[in-house]
Amino acid sequence: MTSIYLDYNASTPIDPSVAAVMRPLLEDGYGNPSAQYRAGSVARAAVEGGRAQVASLLGCSTEEVVFTSGGSEASNLAIKGLFFRHFGRTVHIVTSQIEHPAVLEPCRFAERFGAKVTYVKVDGTGLVDPDDVRRAIRPNTILISIMHANNEVGTIQPIAAIAAIARAARIPLHTDAAQSVGKVGTNVAELGVDLLSVAGHKFYAPKGVGALYVRRGLELEPLIHGAGQESHRRAGTESALLAAALGRASEVAGEWLGKPGVERVRDLFWARLQAAFGDRVVLNGHPVRRLPNTLNVSFIGQIGSELLGTLPEIAASTGSACHAGGVEPSPVLQAMGVPLEVSTGAIRFSVGRSTTEAEIEEVVRQLRRVIQ
Repeated sequence: MTSIYLDYNASTPIDPSVAAVMRPLLEDGYGNPSAQYRAGSVARAAVEGGRAQVASLLGCSTEEVVFTSGGSEASNLAIKGLFFRHFGRTVHIVTSQIEHPAVLEPCRFAERFGAKVTYVKVDGTGLVDPDDVRRAIRPNTILISIMHANNEVGTIQPIAAIAAIARAARIPLHTDAAQSVGKVGTNVAELGVDLLSVAGHKFYAPKGVGALYVRRGLELEPLIHGAGQESHRRAGTESALLAAALGRASEVAGEWLGKPGVERVRDLFWARLQAAFGDRVVLNGHPVRRLPNTLNVSFIGQIGSELLGTLPEIAASTGSACHAGGVEPSPVLQAMGVPLEVSTGAIRFSVGRSTTEAEIEEVVRQLRRVIQ
């Protein structure tokens, strides 16, 4: 049978209209965007056009959008950029236990240089309690970083409530929105954030491009020093090709927001799994406050990675790590307090714009065959 791709949270294909925007720039976008002659102006128009499209999706001004190589660089720039603005002081950062490594590792890096970091807990559905964030704040807290939506279970955090706490304390709030951009609303004014990370390949743009929203007036120390591109926030000649691609992907994402198709397929999938396996399958994450495309479930009595190994034609993922001594469960599910016998059977299915009901029915049939 044809392979069925259900790992859209890991990466997405390039949207055909995004590829169409890129093709002409492969031949005519070679100029340096900073140059004044025609080749440069073509490239500059592509860069600034893409920036305007990203800004439109996020609801911010164009000068608040910094192009990066992806979501990891965006989050690194947000965290390290603020940390090094305060370098020499003993500072404190608040984040959560279930952040993506693109946030956790920069925080650990800052700890090596003397920063103190509080990793707030989550409940059994993966939600951060805003009051826990409030209680974690110290006089020397310089940043709060809480993801918008979790990449494994899809739980959407109460960012607006956390933003109100951060604003009252005059502390910048960063949110890693790599998984939520293009799936749910990410208007920065509505969220109340000061920094927001974007990863292009999570919403049908190519790999290697992302962006960081930086609220006007917030100063960051660049990670890359050089000629001063991106308003002196990220040096290096901009890629007209990738900027235009991210811009078009943002435009298409705006057109998809609010459409029920993806969520309907996800919900059909869950209903079919429940009908097939009953109480032998359980949902991980929040039952309501989660991404419309994400379904993280545990098959009781199974090991998720081994189960997927018997179904090579189905592309999905687990958060567990396999080694010679057994299976180490997902750190996210561990932080949520999911029992070991449940977490080891977890699989994350994430559907996309092109996922069909027929594909879902086939996956359930295959699962039933190997489990029963």
